[in-house]
Amino acid sequence: MVVFKLCNRTKESIEAILTDGGYTGEKFQQAIQKLLNAEVQVAKRSELHQFQVIPKRWIVERSFAWLQKYRRLFKNVERKLETSKQMVVLGFLAVLIKR
Repeated sequence: MVVFKLCNRTKESIEAILTDGGYTGEKFQQAIQKLLNAEVQVAKRSELHQFQVIPKRWIVERSFAWLQKYRRLFKNVERKLETSKQMVVLGFLAVLIKR
């Protein structure tokens, strides 16, 4: 939620938030609706013991996998929350620059 509060300039362009099964709560959906006026789309697994490609879930997992490549983000050792947030932003910027 803190990240969404920080990005004031891009709030108008966000139409939907893609999340995994951990964000299925009504409170989260209401907060996103109030803060961004956006829809929350949850990509959940249907069967636990069967391998199946779940639509759009790979996007969420891929994003986290990209961040794991950066040593500073592999383990959170920052003392301040602001520094940790900036490292995530820098990690995604590095991913975008490489593309």
